[in-house]
Amino acid sequence: MSQPSLLVVDDEIGVRESIRLIFNKSLRLHEARSGEEALQKVKEEMPDVILLDIMMPGSDGLETLRKIKEIHPDGQVVMLTALNTARTAFTAKETGAFDYVTKPFDVDELRLRIERALEKAQLARELERLQEEVGRRYGIENIIGNSKPMMEIYKTVSLVAKRKSTVLITGESGTGKELIARAIHYNSDRRNKAFVVVNCAALPDSLIESELFGYEKGAFTNAYQRKIGHFESANGGTLFLDEIGELNLGTQAKLLRAIETETFIRLGGNEESKVDVRIIAASNRELEKLSRDGGFRADLFYRLNVVSLCLPTLRERRDDIALLVDHFLKLKARENGVAPKKMSADVVDRLVSYSWPGNVRELENLIERLTILTAGDAVALGDLPIEMRSVQPVPGGSLKDEVLEGSRPLGEAVDEFERAIILKALKKTGFNQTKAAALLGTSRRVLRYRMEKLQIAESGAVEEDCAKLSS
Repeated sequence: MSQPSLLVVDDEIGVRESIRLIFNKSLRLHEARSGEEALQKVKEEMPDVILLDIMMPGSDGLETLRKIKEIHPDGQVVMLTALNTARTAFTAKETGAFDYVTKPFDVDELRLRIERALEKAQLARELERLQEEVGRRYGIENIIGNSKPMMEIYKTVSLVAKRKSTVLITGESGTGKELIARAIHYNSDRRNKAFVVVNCAALPDSLIESELFGYEKGAFTNAYQRKIGHFESANGGTLFLDEIGELNLGTQAKLLRAIETETFIRLGGNEESKVDVRIIAASNRELEKLSRDGGFRADLFYRLNVVSLCLPTLRERRDDIALLVDHFLKLKARENGVAPKKMSADVVDRLVSYSWPGNVRELENLIERLTILTAGDAVALGDLPIEMRSVQPVPGGSLKDEVLEGSRPLGEAVDEFERAIILKALKKTGFNQTKAAALLGTSRRVLRYRMEKLQIAESGAVEEDCAKLSS
């Protein structure tokens, strides 16, 4: 790590020399004799701490302080002031300076103030490093998958991240809604501000309003001091409202007003507070249908649904399963301090054929379990859970051969297999979609969605398709 740096700004050569004698062995020192020279040094050196005299000819210390904070917000400024201007120095501290020291200064006191300023500067640098690291982790390029559905998601995320528009992310549980929300935030100009997550399903109705908007001291029993709510915590950044369909109608009304006016009132208060917050909401429920049925406010739905992202299930992006398996094998091995497990082609084929009702989250949990519990360095079919071992391979050797020979994409072959299974289930249940869904171990909603995607007719045409299939 490089030696911390200190910029001394004072028009008196004696003061600069005194400070040089104190710190020349522990810090890299830079000097400036005026505010104008100080600004140039700040641009060139970006020092950790600036020791700035408040009374200088030309541009005075307070004016220089404001300009330094514009150029180098993380630089910690300690003001030097004569005893009779301590009030001015206090004002400077309140408006941007880290601390102040009065002249003539005590050496031990000066050392202590500079050490504290250096600690603050180092914390700021570490925070910036962590923010960059988190930003890289949630960059679009780090989301795994190159299937067509995911390419569409990447395109939309890239476009919407640059805007302030409200985003509604829908999809089954485990499809990665929070991961996409974080990608939007960390690819936006709000990346250095807070990303606040609120799980609406986990908060009881009695607490949700105070959690979102905060409360004033004395608002209710045990409210001994003011509490900052999630809206206020996310000011300048992003508020992610997960499972927003679980909010009660009363809270929905207050949330709608807060989004539309960008203001809120703490519980027990009367004064409106202004916030600049980007809203990203997510739900695994069909909010549009829920709004038609009266379970969700239609006006809030339309306010949230400015940009919508519907995340594909893992069944719809089977081309990505092998990539995800490889990613999670490396990730879970690193997290558990072991060598990555190996998987044979037969095991991967079995994972590709599985229905994955829990989506990517289920796959990640499986790989973690296999990483911890599998004996040896390779995963065999017998190590898989029983429900995966019993998955039937793609029917007809020709389909598998075509995939392995490269003449047919894996996704297309899997779609054909899935279409065949759905058609047989429909025929077996007399085209009753509810019974067919139960037979397939899924919901009627998912079955209807898959039928539409695979262009499977709902009635008589099914018999024709089944006849073709069996011929």
